[in-house]
Amino acid sequence: MTRIVIAADSFKGSATSQQVGEYLTNGIYQVDPEASVVTVPMADGGEGTVDSVLAALGGERRTTRVTGPVDQPVDATWGWLPAQHMAVIEMAAAAGLNLVQPDYAPLTASTYGVGQLIDAALTAGATTVYVGLGGSGTTDGGAGMLQALGARLLTATGDPIPRGGAGLRELALVDLSGLDARLARVNLVALTDVENVLTGPYGAAAVFGPQKGATPEMVQELDANLTHYQAALAAQNAFPLSCPGDGAAGGTGFGLRLLGATLAPGTATMLKLTQLAAKLQVADLVLTGEGRVDGQSLMGKAPIGVAKLAHAAQVPVILIAGSVGDDLAAVYAAGVDLVLSSTVAPMTVDQAIAQTESLLTNAGATAMRAYQLGQPTELKR
Repeated sequence: MTRIVIAADSFKGSATSQQVGEYLTNGIYQVDPEASVVTVPMADGGEGTVDSVLAALGGERRTTRVTGPVDQPVDATWGWLPAQHMAVIEMAAAAGLNLVQPDYAPLTASTYGVGQLIDAALTAGATTVYVGLGGSGTTDGGAGMLQALGARLLTATGDPIPRGGAGLRELALVDLSGLDARLARVNLVALTDVENVLTGPYGAAAVFGPQKGATPEMVQELDANLTHYQAALAAQNAFPLSCPGDGAAGGTGFGLRLLGATLAPGTATMLKLTQLAAKLQVADLVLTGEGRVDGQSLMGKAPIGVAKLAHAAQVPVILIAGSVGDDLAAVYAAGVDLVLSSTVAPMTVDQAIAQTESLLTNAGATAMRAYQLGQPTELKR
């Protein structure tokens, strides 16, 4: 019996990591009905983080109504693991880019709802809270999140500053004395694999602002406002200068550090939380994948983290991607044994998305046949 672990990321816009696992499993069973397949949904701190942890560790999905990025009510889901007193939050559930589309709101989108989710986790009794920082639609440095948790960010006239990145320019007084006292008793961990600082040419506004609808003029304004925000906090609270990762999620990494959070690598932390290494010890083959693979996949992506763990355990790895780009030599050097494209004929992106299930099912079957090529003849089916 062949023991297979599927640990794939989502194919964004096409299938969740859980669905990818299901489709690949169906293909495997077409070739080897007796295979033993374990699916461990993967994420890097962004979309799918809650699903990944709950699938691996159990727990329950909760929903909290929060104020969305453009001041609209949003029913945001998060994960609660009562046995561990642990909560898992995806920032995108409360302040995601999808919640500001199609018009975007680069100057006014707020992280207020993220603070409300943290509050819900604290109210549930969490002693550890993981916050995935992927997929944000905000550039407010986490200011809205701080306000939701009791911080007073005031104008020169003593009024709360307007929410969003544009409002930061009015910040004149910072008072953190009202922050929720429970924050001092919780282990707050921010998950991100980006190393951008808060401001400057590699900062939150310059690098990620255009993806959130910011024009060049808006980028300059947002960067200037974040610089002012950082200076005001440093002057009044002796807060340290920005460090790598602070620019994640429009500067929410910086805001979370104000709350005492630790910035942790998303992929590495998720691999640990899902206990993937233990599952690989009894595996004969690992399948991983994501929507696209190329040299950029080395930059903190979940499939490469999976491949490195599998390589260390001496388990062969097949990576399946919707599209395959350049610099695959680097991907192979990271521990991948074979890269397969699930798209095997010319087609548009829309056509590929419409056929995701069948394409991934066929890819699972192809991966299984490729694995069998290296096995003794009597074990082949």
